[in-house]
Amino acid sequence: MATYDTIGATYADTRRPDPRIAATIHQALGNAASVINVGAGTGSYEPPQTVLAVEPSAVMIAQRPAGSAPALEAAAESIPLADNSADAAMALLTVHHWSDLEAGIGELRRIARQRIVILTFDPDINRRFWLLEEYLPEAAALDGTRAVAVEQLATLLGGARIETVPVPHDCTDGFLAAFWRRPEAYLDPEVRAGISLFAQTSEKVLQPGLARLSDDLSCGRWHQRHADLLHREALDAGYRLLLADL
Repeated sequence: MATYDTIGATYADTRRPDPRIAATIHQALGNAASVINVGAGTGSYEPPQTVLAVEPSAVMIAQRPAGSAPALEAAAESIPLADNSADAAMALLTVHHWSDLEAGIGELRRIARQRIVILTFDPDINRRFWLLEEYLPEAAALDGTRAVAVEQLATLLGGARIETVPVPHDCTDGFLAAFWRRPEAYLDPEVRAGISLFAQTSEKVLQPGLARLSDDLSCGRWHQRHADLLHREALDAGYRLLLADL
């Protein structure tokens, strides 16, 4: 499977933080005076009180903006930091990439004093997203092998409050469901390069579905089928925020 040293090269361009999602995440962090971002990538959604980013990919670290918190090249499953290193730890759209979920959550619980905030997706809802259900079911099945049940995460955290994170129709962060009302974006190779499902699935699997999507957009079939989406401001595509107080 490709790593983020190879698939993360365009993240700084296609995965720009959405201010509405950022506000939700920052509110969830509460009054934490210090935050460690685990699986930090290029630093999206890091609040000003971030004291350290933990990220295994040097390519992702190199794309962090000037003035970002210092980054430690390390994996979530083994973080070389002391216990209770910060008030809060956050992990955003990363847990499904971890090789050992229990170890990673254990590390979050160890380094955080007060709170853990995780942004993830509910696979039961996410797999019903029109792109996956209608055009890329085989890719969705492959991606589903990495998916983490929200209830499993909550249990590992010792209990958590779960909040729905709606995706705005003009979301600036190009994750998988960001373009739910802009379907033509999925035909753009640069957009796809910033979405792990595409970057980690072979072209042989992807191309038949993308060709059908292109045809359906050209003839208007997609717009007829999904007319109910065209005037919606936001969509619940399964993204969930978990808040656990320690």
